[in-house]
Amino acid sequence: MILLNNDYRYLGYLFKYLGHIVTDNMTDDADIQREIRSLFVRTNILIRRFYKCSMDVKRILFKTYCVCVHDAALWSKYNVGTKRKLMSCYNKCVKMFFGYKRSDSVTKMLFELRLPSFDTILLNSSIICSNSWNVCRIHNKIIGHLAHLQSVRLV
Repeated sequence: MILLNNDYRYLGYLFKYLGHIVTDNMTDDADIQREIRSLFVRTNILIRRFYKCSMDVKRILFKTYCVCVHDAALWSKYNVGTKRKLMSCYNKCVKMFFGYKRSDSVTKMLFELRLPSFDTILLNSSIICSNSWNVCRIHNKIIGHLAHLQSVRLV
């Protein structure tokens, strides 16, 4: 709510900023839901266009278009159920794209395809983000100072 011309206005529940969804309660659930929809859309596009390709080509395409979850490292406040839905979405997309049955083992399937598990994708995303932050902190004095202040508060 903001005061505009002596009248309170509600700005809205959520908005999109730089491709990410920001909500008024500052949770990441809406952004994770956006990522779920996006992953299903990308997988269906790949299925429609590349159903006749070999498994090696499909693996490269899937890694390129569906494994990239860059904003996952920024998610900090979300429901565990929402994260589980994203993991389930990832597993369903792998099964759909590579033609596995619903009853097939996820671990066996990922091992055969040489694809990372969902937890590995999230871990890699957070490592890449933290390394980028460390490089930025080294080269930028202002960010380095702010990071130092935050680390002092945490201790």
